[in-house]
Amino acid sequence: MLRFVLRSLLLAVLVCLTVLIISFALSRLSGNLAINIAGPDASPEAIATIEHELGLDRPLPVQFMEWASRAAHGDLGSSYMYHATVASLIASHLPVTLRLGAIAIAIAIAIAVPLGILAALNEGTWIDVGVGMVALAGQAVPSFWLGLVLILWFGVDLHWLPIAGLATWRGYVLPSFVLSFVAIPVMLRLTRGGMIDAMRADYVRTARAKGLSRASIVLKHAFRNAAMPVVAVSAVQLGFILGGSVVTEVVFNVRGVGYLAWESIGKGDFPVVQAVVLLFAIIFVLLTLFADLMGALLDPRLRG
Repeated sequence: MLRFVLRSLLLAVLVCLTVLIISFALSRLSGNLAINIAGPDASPEAIATIEHELGLDRPLPVQFMEWASRAAHGDLGSSYMYHATVASLIASHLPVTLRLGAIAIAIAIAIAVPLGILAALNEGTWIDVGVGMVALAGQAVPSFWLGLVLILWFGVDLHWLPIAGLATWRGYVLPSFVLSFVAIPVMLRLTRGGMIDAMRADYVRTARAKGLSRASIVLKHAFRNAAMPVVAVSAVQLGFILGGSVVTEVVFNVRGVGYLAWESIGKGDFPVVQAVVLLFAIIFVLLTLFADLMGALLDPRLRG
């Protein structure tokens, strides 16, 4: 287990280093953009001043180490558009995105796990086919289209839920459901496959021979083993949900990190864009590491 943990940590560090390098390249791009904005008529002294302020007059390795050191201490630069530090902007927008992500993964688990169990217990029937269609729809339907349809249906026609903003708890319902639709197909298929394998295992046959009830066999024996990969993959799916929040937050006018990234891309605010990319990438790496460790803890066969 220790060897597996060390190997996973090393891989996570290498991925984070790659992300830092890519984010650093974006920061140099923003620096070059600032020089171009100065215009071709700018004096050499003005260009030299800009280069010095941005640190572009030093060797690249030195620039990278200084930038990485500042980023590690939370100094991600300043926004061109908001005239505020990038760290403060992310700190004010991140809680909204995290709340949406937490609610979305909870909805995905609540929908995918029961449907996966239902499909496995009715393998090959019309119920199994219907559940498979739900999984297929989750993969095929674009999130922005689903969001617009739900807005028209529940917001405009039925007036049950707000169509934008998070003024009340009801504002979280539609965007959270749209985000959860990304994770439902994977978790549903994983639950179904795990339950089918578990129901065919020897320990389930033994439980049947002992006369245990069907509910006890399904929930206490089969699902306990089938749920192990679902627990691990939930962390990875949370990373996908957070990364996909950009489109959903724009559709529902939710002022989270995704909306902040969309505005910054449109305005060419590179310091904010690179910080959001760095944040989402590191969150995804940490969630993937957590999923690997949880999977290895729950199933020793995965430790290699």
